[in-house]
Amino acid sequence: MSRALCLSLLLCVALPAVSGEILVGNKAADTVWRLSLDDGRKLGEFPTNQAPHEIAVNHAGSVALVANYGGGDKPGNSLSVLDLRSGAAPRIIDLGRHGRPHGLRFLPGDREALATTEASQHLIRIDVASGKIVAEIPLGDGKGHMVAIAADGKTAYVTKVDRGTVSRIDLSDNTKTDEVDAGKGAEGVAVRPGSGEVWVSNREAGTVTVHDPRTLAIRATLPSPGFPIRVAFTADGRQALVSNARAATLSVFDAKRKKSLATVELTRAGAEYRDTMLGRAALPIGVVADPKRPRVYVAISGGDEIAVIDRKTWKPVAQWKTGREPDALALSFGGD
Repeated sequence: MSRALCLSLLLCVALPAVSGEILVGNKAADTVWRLSLDDGRKLGEFPTNQAPHEIAVNHAGSVALVANYGGGDKPGNSLSVLDLRSGAAPRIIDLGRHGRPHGLRFLPGDREALATTEASQHLIRIDVASGKIVAEIPLGDGKGHMVAIAADGKTAYVTKVDRGTVSRIDLSDNTKTDEVDAGKGAEGVAVRPGSGEVWVSNREAGTVTVHDPRTLAIRATLPSPGFPIRVAFTADGRQALVSNARAATLSVFDAKRKKSLATVELTRAGAEYRDTMLGRAALPIGVVADPKRPRVYVAISGGDEIAVIDRKTWKPVAQWKTGREPDALALSFGGD
């Protein structure tokens, strides 16, 4: 056996497999933290522009985009590009007139990404490498907030909190084809894996609506009381996860049967919470399911922590420290 081959084998044995990380957008700290999915220890930190709201990781797990929303009367108009492999200082994409970027998603192939821009009422397509806007899609009246993408990358869905609607965007010609009522305060949106169904969390209505992906007709309406603000799915599409900000709970649904499975309490006895937009409270927002472990992670914005939930028992089993006011969460397995 050659010396080079021996060294290669030794390195393979010595280096542990990368188990992935969770990215946390800390809105009040203007940072993104990197936490180990093994135990929540902090691996690193990126600076962002003001008030990072949403995070999207490319399919390769090598690059993350962050929407710099801005605060108060100073709207942000940029995205931060994070190199998760090198950890280099972020690159900034200037969006020009397209202020208040919020919802983010990479398109299949990772070359382009979509972003909603509330100030200009558009959905924009961005070439990530060059930072250039390649398409500007008008959304009409109201502020497009969150965005989800069909598995084939041909269709996007955008919610408008102020109008209580969900819109369908044809990405083959970059046009809005439909906009229908979902529920008052329509905010969170996700496409259920394997089905194409579009799920929308309607925060003022206290409901989740399930929409046909082609017509946006409502197929089911599920109760999720307490200001449902985000919706996400397990990787297999079997469970839907809805964070209820005012109630400080996580609603868990059997996504196929459209039935409630569990309600997870996220307020910890004896914990000290700070003032939030809903008062002094835990305020859960971002939620994501780990595809490799039986866990769900929820950002507890009022507690500067992540709640780690066991999917076997639907109970919180750990709390991981974050920066100030965690909101968006995203997972990366780029080293696997």
